[in-house]
Amino acid sequence: MLNRIWLIFFGAALLSIGISLSQGEWHVLSDAVDSIFASAKLAAEISLGLIGVLSLWMGLMRVGEKAGVVAAISFLFEPLLHRLMPEVPKGHPAYGSVTMNLTANVLGLDNAATPLGLKAMQDLQSLNPNKEVATNAQILFLVLNTSSVTLVPVTVFLYRAQQGAAAPADIFLPILLATTASTLVGVLVVACFQRLSLFNSVIMGYAAVILGGISALVFYLGTLTASAIGTLSTSLGNGILLMLIFSFVLVAGIRRVAVYDEFIAGAKEGFEQAVKLIPYLLAMLLAIALLRSSGALDYLLNLIAAVVKVIGGDTRFIDALPTALMKPFSGSGARAMMLETMQHYGVDSFAGRLAAIVQGSTETTFYVLAVYFGAVGIRNGRHALVCGLTADIAGICAAIWVCYQFYG
Repeated sequence: MLNRIWLIFFGAALLSIGISLSQGEWHVLSDAVDSIFASAKLAAEISLGLIGVLSLWMGLMRVGEKAGVVAAISFLFEPLLHRLMPEVPKGHPAYGSVTMNLTANVLGLDNAATPLGLKAMQDLQSLNPNKEVATNAQILFLVLNTSSVTLVPVTVFLYRAQQGAAAPADIFLPILLATTASTLVGVLVVACFQRLSLFNSVIMGYAAVILGGISALVFYLGTLTASAIGTLSTSLGNGILLMLIFSFVLVAGIRRVAVYDEFIAGAKEGFEQAVKLIPYLLAMLLAIALLRSSGALDYLLNLIAAVVKVIGGDTRFIDALPTALMKPFSGSGARAMMLETMQHYGVDSFAGRLAAIVQGSTETTFYVLAVYFGAVGIRNGRHALVCGLTADIAGICAAIWVCYQFYG
């Protein structure tokens, strides 16, 4: 699958460069060459930047596992995860690391989510009979990451505040609705591919509790100001993070675990894993950079706009599509597109709000796929990419629909 995707990206970039040259746009050659070397530099910077935080969390997770704290946390969600990942044995460490990663994603703890996700993928890989082919559990986990619900997307609020939004957090509910749709569709598509039965008492019970909790949180946050929401989210996330770290270390100490030695052993694994990521990141970033610098995404955007005009549809959402098209490929690229849209059309315009909703409702599927599968050496992702992109499309479509309902 990845081999074909790589060839498709390069083919699309070459075709786009050819079209640009035929129109006399010779700058596309230098843009493409610059993007090649820039992607190599970026891959190294991302991997090296992960060394510290990955070593930190791999070390802490090892201490937490030895202390039994991770197992205690996983106990809360193991019945649900076991229904979704039936091939993972009960009591396996993967349940703990998966739960920790999803919790970090929900709380918007980006610095913790990625290293915890890599640890979870490593734990799932220990059950993989064919180390180069993704298992059903690994695919489901990846899709949950590409579409995971972030309860309070504080970074999007901050960008809106910087651009002078009248109420930076007024897009909270639209983002939550869009990202929830993305997650639900992602799980449903994976269930179809893997023939999972979702309609049982355990999954329905957890779904009712989770949706009820989200509804209560939405109602409560609706009574707060934008600054209060940001303060609450930051304090809650940081508080939970510190509580986990102290519980890992103190409980391990009480149980006479060699805390320092275990932390060092885990940190060494994190260092080795971060360095191994460079080739996989480079391959994906190179293809994406060429696709972007060649103008292929711009041609796709123009094609969509032309089709919408032909069928007589409302074209206001087209102005925010650059963010939507870039999001599956590059988080930084989508952020730049969002800011550009806000500056050009206004932060509180329809396009400005829609770009922000899209930014907060989906994840960078190709980046997550390259990092998580690359970390454990998986070359064949099977239906992971299809499911991840389907969740992205669902999130983007939901964002457009919700934006029309709230601001249309």
